[in-house]
Amino acid sequence: MTDLDDVPAHQGQLTLKLLANRQDTNLYGDIPGGWLVRHMDQAAELAAGREAHGRTATVAIETMDFLSPVRVGSIVNIFTDVREIGHSSIKINVEVWIRQPHEPETSELHKVTEARFVMVALDETSRIRAVRQRN
Repeated sequence: MTDLDDVPAHQGQLTLKLLANRQDTNLYGDIPGGWLVRHMDQAAELAAGREAHGRTATVAIETMDFLSPVRVGSIVNIFTDVREIGHSSIKINVEVWIRQPHEPETSELHKVTEARFVMVALDETSRIRAVRQRN
């Protein structure tokens, strides 16, 4: 095993990249967990929509742990990895990795949180429909 094997790496593809702004903070000047969850949900919806070829909705978020805080000025990178496609559901792993504001662009990212989102495909009347399978 080499040293490179010990360095954690993100899974999936970069789906959203954004900046944690001062206006996103809570009363105490911190970036709240809900802000991260909102953007993770957006990323999961984008990934699920590609698979479902249309509208999707979140029906569950499985276990989520916050590993470190996000500071104002951090570059937030959200990665998605489609793990399972069922008849009408899509399970997507979502990971958040950040670069602190004081770190150079070439520095490694730090994992903040991860969760599995369960999405369902919706028709034009907002009823659950079958997911179009990959060709």
